Amino acid sequence: MENVNKKVDDKLKNFDDEKKEDILANFNHFKQYLNDKVEIGEKMGLSEERLAQITEKVANYLAKNEEPKNREEHLLQELWKVGEKEERHMLAHMLLRMVQKES
Repeated sequence: MENVNKKVDDKLKNFDDEKKEDILANFNHFKQYLNDKVEIGEKMGLSEERLAQITEKVANYLAKNEEPKNREEHLLQELWKVGEKEERHMLAHMLLRMVQKES
């Protein structure tokens, strides 16, 4: 699992700014991007718990480093900021279910 964490960290650090802007500019694009990554993780055999941990890592990065581009992202960022660790973890699970349900 440490290898997966390193890959996530590397991907976040080297994310193409133009692609990132495109993904974050529209909430539906963000959900589709997340869904694509979740499907890859599922094919790799990652459990929902592990996917939620990775989602938390990405959400922490976004909350610290990116300005929300729309109302939905703004709401998610505000919820993330006020949430305790357990609440953030549950929100990560909820995000996963949201994108899985739409696929």
